[in-house]
Amino acid sequence: MKRNVLVRGILGGVVWLAFLTPLEAQTKQWTLEECIRYAIEHNIDLKQQEQQRELSEIAANTSKNSWLPNLNASVGQNFSFGRIQSADGTISSRNGSNTSFGAQIQMPVFSGLRIPNDIAAKKLNLQASMASLEKAKEDLAINITSYYVQVLYNKEMLKIAQLQVELAHEQVLRTEALVNAGKVPLSQLYDIKAQLAKDEVSMTEARNNVNLALLDLKQGLELERESTGFEIQTPLLDDAVGTYMGSILPPENIYNNAVVVKPQIREQALLLESQKKQLKVAQADYFPQLSLSAGYSSGYYFFYSGLMGSEVNRSFSKQFSDNSQEMIGLSLSIPIFNRFQVRNNVRSARVNIVNRELLMENSKKVLYKEIQQAYFNAVAAQEKYTSSEKSVLASKEAFSYAEERYAAGKSTVFEYNESKTKYAQSLSEQVQAKYDFIFRAKILDFYNGTPITL
Repeated sequence: MKRNVLVRGILGGVVWLAFLTPLEAQTKQWTLEECIRYAIEHNIDLKQQEQQRELSEIAANTSKNSWLPNLNASVGQNFSFGRIQSADGTISSRNGSNTSFGAQIQMPVFSGLRIPNDIAAKKLNLQASMASLEKAKEDLAINITSYYVQVLYNKEMLKIAQLQVELAHEQVLRTEALVNAGKVPLSQLYDIKAQLAKDEVSMTEARNNVNLALLDLKQGLELERESTGFEIQTPLLDDAVGTYMGSILPPENIYNNAVVVKPQIREQALLLESQKKQLKVAQADYFPQLSLSAGYSSGYYFFYSGLMGSEVNRSFSKQFSDNSQEMIGLSLSIPIFNRFQVRNNVRSARVNIVNRELLMENSKKVLYKEIQQAYFNAVAAQEKYTSSEKSVLASKEAFSYAEERYAAGKSTVFEYNESKTKYAQSLSEQVQAKYDFIFRAKILDFYNGTPITL
């Protein structure tokens, strides 16, 4: 009885494991959003860009602390032989040593507004660095999207190749029947089998293209060392024009929004403002510089020889108290002539402002040019996709007619293969136009500040 229970338990466990294994073996299907998010989190170039942002943050913090005073302490030990000086300033012939202690503090009072302008410039540089990081993330998102769409395109091409193999295989069976019935010569059977072999080679190439596209996407995600399988989720994209036509907006409308939201424009604007602050930093050297300083010092003297009468070395605590000195003062530096260095620094800063203004203008022109190109490419892809739908319908009808004629023995295998090839070509052109249109529409969404989704 116990043995039967044990056997039933083992069999139940085996069945349960067999039920779970297919579920665990299923490959995770990545969505486009998951791919973009993962790439942003793991991309090495972005991590390096993040380090540059941290360096800008450190520079901003360093500039902010320029208002704080400098505090330094010093300790010295000297040994003297022969004629030496004592604490009261007298010089005598004897050997001795001197231990000194000191602390000094310095802080700027007025620097010609150099410090506040430098702080403002560093803050603007930090914001520009953050905008540059955001731009790098957006560029990565576009690259991942292109890899993702390429996988979808290659999968559609694989389906077309598989369809061609199925049609060729069916035609081999029909040709064998026609040969057996004496309606067509045996040579046509060999020709159609040769065509089947070519279609199978094309299908193998199409499958390899899918694998290569998946590999490109996987490497773009920094997943190339993962041993597990990798697959993406195929969205429903039957009505591509109806789904994404809303993204095809006039270039002017997209540009007016993009010039406000795109990080590359914001980065250039921040760098321009930073350069204007740098001009004020350079001009600060025309003004006097006022600084405050304070200090404290003391020392201990010990004589090894030459003591006269009742003279003895005083204690450390007594000397440390008696020899102490406190100091506080103001220092004013007035620039008079510096070999035109300040003037040339100011002139260089003005030139840099002009260069930044030109870079800003050029960035806007490049952005508008890219939007225009994306718009016209999307419109052309949409028109091509619409035309390809008509071509597919016409070539499909022509292929059906060719199938009927070949089945009736009224046409040759070459006429049949030519019609099938034209049908496959029209399907391929439709798929190409479809995914080209989708990608161009996503680029316009990207420029318009809309998150990239499928």
